Order: sequence, then structure tokens, then C-alpha cells
Amino acid sequence: MSRFLILIATAGSAALLLGAFGFQYIGDMPPCKLCIWQRYPHGGAIAIGILALALPMAVLPYLGALAASVTAGIGAYHTGVEHGWWEGPNSCTSGPIGDLSSEDLMQQIMSAPLVRCDDVPWEMFGMSMASWNAIASLLLAMIWIAAANHMRKNRI
Repeated sequence: MSRFLILIATAGSAALLLGAFGFQYIGDMPPCKLCIWQRYPHGGAIAIGILALALPMAVLPYLGALAASVTAGIGAYHTGVEHGWWEGPNSCTSGPIGDLSSEDLMQQIMSAPLVRCDDVPWEMFGMSMASWNAIASLLLAMIWIAAANHMRKNRI
């Protein structure tokens, strides 16, 4: 049972990562900085899942849960940035100009990324990709924890 749960959690991260690449390359929606940050923990979860399938150690599913939780947290943070609940990184959101000279302003404009983190390029049922990633990743974290608990209970 734990191997099946690990396989589901690993496949879930792979599906979310493939979906993100699909939106990027097929849907022509380049990712922002926070979108890219959400991808790294999924890659880690996939690697952990492969390792956990090869070496059944109870600590590995907990690490998978941690990776899924991290990407869920980044997705939740990104959702807040998109809704204007808080500011995102200066490198990917618009903000006040402040006391910049015209040269500094031009430099800031020219060095700004093309994709802003506070824009929502796609949504379904009123939720952005970041929101869906946060929800799906929390579900994956619960699957990882269930796998870890099953392994621990059965002393695998």
C-alpha cells in the first residue's frame, strides 16, 4: 500500500510539472519567477519518490511531504501576490516608483522581467494556476504522509 501511495504522489508531482511545462510551451504562457519557484520542489518530490520506491525507508515519504508542502506554500504565497494581499518579490511585481531619477527608472524598466507575478494569465473557477498548485500540492503532501504512516505502522 505504501508503494502505491508513493507512486501516486510521485506521479502527481510529475503531472503538475508536466502541466506547467505544457502551459509554458504549448499554451505559450511563459512562467513568472514565482511560477518557476513552485517547480523546484515538484522536481525534488519526483526524485524522492523514485528513491523511495527503490529504497523503502520511512523517512523518504516525509521528505516527499515536505517538498509538496513547500510548493504548496509558494503557491499560496503566489496566490496572495496575485490578489494583492501582499507584495511579491520586487523583481516580478509592479510597485511604487519612489524617488528614482529618470535614468534609474529607465534602468528599472529595461531590466524588469517580461512576466509579472501579480498578473493572472489563466484561471479556472476563479482560481489561478498558483492556487490550483497549492491545493493539489497539499493533497499530495497528505498522500506522502499517509505513505509514511503506513510504512511506519508496518515497520517497512
